[in-house]
Amino acid sequence: MTQETPNPSAEQENSAVPSGAENPAPTDTPVAKTPEQEIAELNQKIADLQDNFLRAKAEGENIRRRAVEDVAKAHKFAIESFAEHLVPVTDSLYAALNTDAVDAKAFKEGLEITLKQLLSAFEKGKMTEINPAVGDKFDPHHHQAIASVPSEQEPNTVVSVLQRGYTVADRVLRPALVTVSAPK
Repeated sequence: MTQETPNPSAEQENSAVPSGAENPAPTDTPVAKTPEQEIAELNQKIADLQDNFLRAKAEGENIRRRAVEDVAKAHKFAIESFAEHLVPVTDSLYAALNTDAVDAKAFKEGLEITLKQLLSAFEKGKMTEINPAVGDKFDPHHHQAIASVPSEQEPNTVVSVLQRGYTVADRVLRPALVTVSAPK
């Protein structure tokens, strides 16, 4: 009776060891290349670098083109939200023109409501009114003096407002036209 042993044979043990382990590790000495091989490798590196350069250049041009398009769209549609707020004002003005109002009081009330709509649209569009009160100090950043008149007020104060001014997001769109008191 033969009995099999659970231990593997020596032959099986040798086959389990990787074949690379039997050979000594290669040395770190480089294999000498022929000049033609070096030229071919360098030409391949140059081709790869040129390809990478052209791809990067094309990507840069695409980014620049997209940025120009985005800026153009921003300029083109910047007023869109403000215009949406003005449409109801236009509707109210057309409605006022289409009515046969004989009553001046009713017509004035309609105009006041339309003006409130317009001022609401200005507010939503971050547009504020510059309307200095009589006696306010003259501010050359927000007011434009068109006349200097003798007055009992302090010099360089607003005497009257001829036309209101407007700012958009803290930038003066149009200064208020005012007359100021002359120095005594």
